[in-house]
Amino acid sequence: MKRLVLRTGVRWKISIAIAAVGALIAMALSLVVHNAARVSMLDNARDVQMERVVLAQRWYEASESEDPRFNTKVNDPVLPDELKPLMREKRRGSFVQDRGDGPPEIWAAVPLDNGDVLSLHTEFSGRSTFILKELDRALLIGSVSVVFGGCALGVLIGGQISRRLRKAAAAAATVAEGSTEVRVRDAIGGLVRDETDDLARAIDALSDALHARIEAERRVTADIAHELRTPVTGLLTAAELLPPGRPSELVRDRAQAMRTLVEDVLEVARLDSASERAELQEISLDDFVTRRIAALNPDVPVQVVHESWVNTDPRRLERILLNLLTNAVKYGRSPVEVTVEGRVVRIRDHGPGFPEALLREGPSRFRTGASDRAGTGHGLGLTIAAGQARVLGARLTFRNAAPVGTTTPGETGGAIAVLWLPEHAPTNSGSFPVLSAAERGGAGRGLAEGA
Repeated sequence: MKRLVLRTGVRWKISIAIAAVGALIAMALSLVVHNAARVSMLDNARDVQMERVVLAQRWYEASESEDPRFNTKVNDPVLPDELKPLMREKRRGSFVQDRGDGPPEIWAAVPLDNGDVLSLHTEFSGRSTFILKELDRALLIGSVSVVFGGCALGVLIGGQISRRLRKAAAAAATVAEGSTEVRVRDAIGGLVRDETDDLARAIDALSDALHARIEAERRVTADIAHELRTPVTGLLTAAELLPPGRPSELVRDRAQAMRTLVEDVLEVARLDSASERAELQEISLDDFVTRRIAALNPDVPVQVVHESWVNTDPRRLERILLNLLTNAVKYGRSPVEVTVEGRVVRIRDHGPGFPEALLREGPSRFRTGASDRAGTGHGLGLTIAAGQARVLGARLTFRNAAPVGTTTPGETGGAIAVLWLPEHAPTNSGSFPVLSAAERGGAGRGLAEGA
């Protein structure tokens, strides 16, 4: 089972974190302030209540009247139990009696000389309750403001970090595409130094090390292939001088295969150096593909869906068609079909399809994939085709007509190679145009309908 993965940006993570911390702090401070204000108001109310009952006691004892004043009562039967011990000790006191269904009551009681108890109780309401509600509302507004302010601050801070990370990712993607001039540290810019700069410097160092290693491998490969050209050519010439016979044919065949391999390795090395430039001509793509396929393999039909003129290098385009067609004929099964639709060329066979490694990682030299497609060969044909496509500014994609293992007896599988030629030709400096998303989507829909 696949785990559910939630994708979100750094800015929102920072915003949520700051907002959550701000909300917790605001809630804690609000509770503290609310309780402190409530306790302070209750203490003031108890002091006021005590002053009133003392004043009532003085008036009651001075007037010798049986009716107490100021709503006080003598020997109130509902006097809280907490005050009765104080009265027995001839001490006055006050008490806050909480009621679950209403506001608390403020009690104050004093003992009289004759042993009676004079008490007064009122509800904690009125202006005090109004002030407490206003305080709670102010605290709520302040807490919400803190949360929104923290969220905005998080978006601002996180946006800066996220923007630098996106620039670093875009620069790293450009480096991964083979551009050696791009520096991730220069791409992110900024005056403040943080962990993003450390990451950028590490990526630049890694890129330099990888490019140096790749360049060293390319040089070694090119040097070995170049040094092999002379002895292989001599071997091929000597093989031609052998007397006719089956052994001579085998020697000439193997010598020719070695020569082809050496030439392919040299071509791969040149393509890896990124120094190749296209020699442009304007051609009718459908007519060019039809004639070249007919010359390479007359048994392969070419279907033209839409005609198109392109500005490209005919020699390199022919090389791509040759390698793709050879791969389809050699490792696939008939029928092999070629379709031209605008600037898109598709070559399909009905064999077992491309191996999963090639679909996932693209063609790689000296890796031929599954054994059912790789009885012979060195994996250089598709590698050269992909490299020549890059020189033309084109895209070469690989897919299977049906996923591996899902083909039923009533369906046909097969490998499909699709060459997407650009609308505009590459410049002399080697920069390539990029197909827009709408063009890629439209071309992809056309190919899907054709499949």
